[in-house]
Amino acid sequence: MDNKTRAFVYAFLSRGFEKSLGAKEIEDLKKNPELLEMIGENCEEYFKKESRELEDELNVDFNSLFVVNSQPVETLVMDSTGEILVGLQNPVMFFYFENGYEVNMNNTEILAPDHISIEFGFMQNLVYRNENKAAFAFLKKHLLQWVPPYLTGIKNVAQTPFYRDLCDFTTDFLLSEYESLKEEYDEPGV
Repeated sequence: MDNKTRAFVYAFLSRGFEKSLGAKEIEDLKKNPELLEMIGENCEEYFKKESRELEDELNVDFNSLFVVNSQPVETLVMDSTGEILVGLQNPVMFFYFENGYEVNMNNTEILAPDHISIEFGFMQNLVYRNENKAAFAFLKKHLLQWVPPYLTGIKNVAQTPFYRDLCDFTTDFLLSEYESLKEEYDEPGV
């Protein structure tokens, strides 16, 4: 997969996990059956529904999955204390800092620097900067440690085909990224 496509997928995932899809995003997806098919076999058929109905269903499902019942935040998933670490105490913030990435939390409604949406935005940035070694390290140290197990559990409570398929698509994409970068950047024993 070329860098432009990889960056697009990370941008799409970042937006998809940031907040519920609005009318514009739904219309954009309806106009892109190839992307819907790539996300999952049920998405293309599901998006044939009337847009307002889709928006309502997706809003309820997103908020149930990622706001009310659970939050896609690495420290919440990985640390049993249930606290979001802030500043450089947070291993993700430290990784951002080490790689020259500044997270401006004032530009988002998300309050955690290790929210899945921000982590995918970071990966998009690394792909744009062609920093595959850092991307591989972040995948290995962070994303692959928590995102696949988290999404496997969340998928089972998703009410819409879109979010069920998005969970599988995201996991498959991350594993594919790992495999494509592993040969060049994996250091034994690290």
